[in-house]
Amino acid sequence: MAPVERAIRARFETRQRINGSAGPIFALLEGVGLSERVGGFLIDLDGTVIEAGALIPGAAEALRVLIQKEIPFRIVTNTTSKPRSAILAKLRALGIELRPEQLITAPIIGRDYLLGEGITRCFPLLRASLLEDLGTIEFVESSPQAVLVGDIGDDLTYAALNRAFRFLLDGAAFITLARNRYFRGMDGLCLDVGSFVAALEYATQREAVLIGKPARAFFLAACQSMGVPSEATVVIGDDLEADVGGGKAAGCMGVLVRTGKFQLAQIEKSEISPDAILDSLAGLPGLLGPRFPARPERSPNQKPGP
Repeated sequence: MAPVERAIRARFETRQRINGSAGPIFALLEGVGLSERVGGFLIDLDGTVIEAGALIPGAAEALRVLIQKEIPFRIVTNTTSKPRSAILAKLRALGIELRPEQLITAPIIGRDYLLGEGITRCFPLLRASLLEDLGTIEFVESSPQAVLVGDIGDDLTYAALNRAFRFLLDGAAFITLARNRYFRGMDGLCLDVGSFVAALEYATQREAVLIGKPARAFFLAACQSMGVPSEATVVIGDDLEADVGGGKAAGCMGVLVRTGKFQLAQIEKSEISPDAILDSLAGLPGLLGPRFPARPERSPNQKPGP
């Protein structure tokens, strides 16, 4: 038995002694598939499909299986360093062709939230390129209705953080597109947006409104976009909290992959219970089972499914 399964099994055996139940993961670790419940997939991007700018082995093939079998899926990402068009172009260069609606990003969901709240003027702690995805939202340097936090990268300065702090004290809404703790960069693990959100929350004694994963509304919006109820949706990702935990809180099934930011220590101490664990996204076809037989090859003029 691999170390991950040993760690999880030991943890759940302890819970079983205490609570009388070990949870559903045991059945899945014994090889019982999810195929009877699967209607669609929400698949994380960074650390699950790509890592350090390159495709994770087997990821493209797994996505092609979904397309060939006409199984609805969406790529869901908290990426706020670039607009959706740039992400689509990157995936296209790697050999993955997606329609815009198949890529759900936190800024796209954020735009709808902001406009729904009547917010059009934001002080940005994120890159100007994101304006492309935010529609009529303006980035302003004075009298903002909201402070909007995302990935500003090396452009984050004390001065910018302090201005955001002062705007929040003055009553601006506090909205973050993501709050991930860290991500895997080219040279190792790196602090992510959540670290800076936490600093502002501590200083202002306010809690930010979260738009992206693991927000329940994010996952429900993604499920709605592909026409699959949350209880028939599988979320797959490398982040136990944002992907698996967030998806399960929205009523989805959660599958963890051992790529990207995956760490055994996080599983050992977390209360979140993944429904299955895969070595990588390459193992996705094994979750399908006989319920999704192979479809005939498409003609070049046919459009892919949802």
